[in-house]
Amino acid sequence: MIDAQNVHAVLTRHQLADGMEQVLDLERSHGVWLHDARTGDEYLDAFTCFASWPAGFNHPRLTEPGFLADLARVAASNPSNSDLYTREMAAFVEAFATHVTPAGFPHHFWISGGGLAVENGLKVAFDWKARKLGRGPTDSADDLVILHFREAFHGRTGYTMSITNTDPLKVALFPKFKWPRVHNPHIEYDLDGDIANDIEASEARTRAEIEAAFAEYGDRIAGIIIEPLQGEGGDNHFRPALFEMLRRFADEREALLIYDEVQTGFFGSGRPWLWQHHGVAPDVVVFGKKSQVCGIYASARIDEVDDNVFALSSRINSTWGGSLTDMVRSRRLIEIITEEKLADNIAARGDEFVAGLRGLARESGAFTNVRGIGSLVAFTLDTPAGRDAFIGRLEQARVLALKSGPQAIRFRLPLIISAEEVELLLKRIADCVA
Repeated sequence: MIDAQNVHAVLTRHQLADGMEQVLDLERSHGVWLHDARTGDEYLDAFTCFASWPAGFNHPRLTEPGFLADLARVAASNPSNSDLYTREMAAFVEAFATHVTPAGFPHHFWISGGGLAVENGLKVAFDWKARKLGRGPTDSADDLVILHFREAFHGRTGYTMSITNTDPLKVALFPKFKWPRVHNPHIEYDLDGDIANDIEASEARTRAEIEAAFAEYGDRIAGIIIEPLQGEGGDNHFRPALFEMLRRFADEREALLIYDEVQTGFFGSGRPWLWQHHGVAPDVVVFGKKSQVCGIYASARIDEVDDNVFALSSRINSTWGGSLTDMVRSRRLIEIITEEKLADNIAARGDEFVAGLRGLARESGAFTNVRGIGSLVAFTLDTPAGRDAFIGRLEQARVLALKSGPQAIRFRLPLIISAEEVELLLKRIADCVA
């Protein structure tokens, strides 16, 4: 095994390795604590691998001998799940469809990678719209487009770069489609949790831009895609009224409404999906990160056209169709989250964390616009430089968090975090303010 002190040096010889300076110790990390193998320091993990690790490190039920034997058995192989099926895959799909997917969404597709999941969600929309327009397999669909939002992050794959617009460097110099992009009417909160900006005027601007897009593109808009909470773009929240507006446009203009829940889904908001808090159902949901296996689930609206991608073989596909090892792990995480009521826990802990941050902001004036739900919490600093300095102080205080947008900090809490650990997190943030 390579010495922890040499990990970065070894990686740098062979690849760009400009990530975090810590070296994760997989054995000594525990619960909400990430153990740095280089220094022995432990960090309170409000990063959770970009919101992808839900149940903390070394959860007891992930270290049980029976589960580890199951994991080792499937990890020794890597079957092509798209065409060669196993009992383990069937058990995972049944668990996901029963405990995670809401009623009314009969279609599923599995793949490795959130960007690829979004990509296939867009392909569902393109295929559906083309068939709605009466086009067949030999016809062109090059004129179809996706309507999306400013400050969105949907991935770095082929299609998704055309609908991602956060850090310009992430998509610069790569060819992209000029698809319609509209204003994102996000909420700004005061320190009592009330809406502080003119949200009606902001939503009216969005409505006008969507209407202009449909006037320009006519019946060529195949889908409308939005993150229910824009994570990388600034942890931007929206009112249910926006989703109701998008639902009307999608229904009236025959487009699919797609929610990108790669970062927000799989119980991170205190419910299986963030969209369920708003009460406006989509046609397609894209997921990944916490779920371990990425993919999409879709409603029966897709069945309005014959030979859609869920009916005609190989229209969307992947050799591995997600990893069987990830499926076994995901099934165990579903059991842990549901049986230990971790969704209820993170809903309560998130409320406590947001309330504590708002109190600290009132006392200190150090940051504003505290917002969040469940594990997904953020606040905003006055300047980008101020935000970067605060992130540095958090790391010195042994807290791991993430940048978001130009001047926000986002926290992605483990679902297992306790009330005492939330108090400790608030104290360390307070020390950084001081």
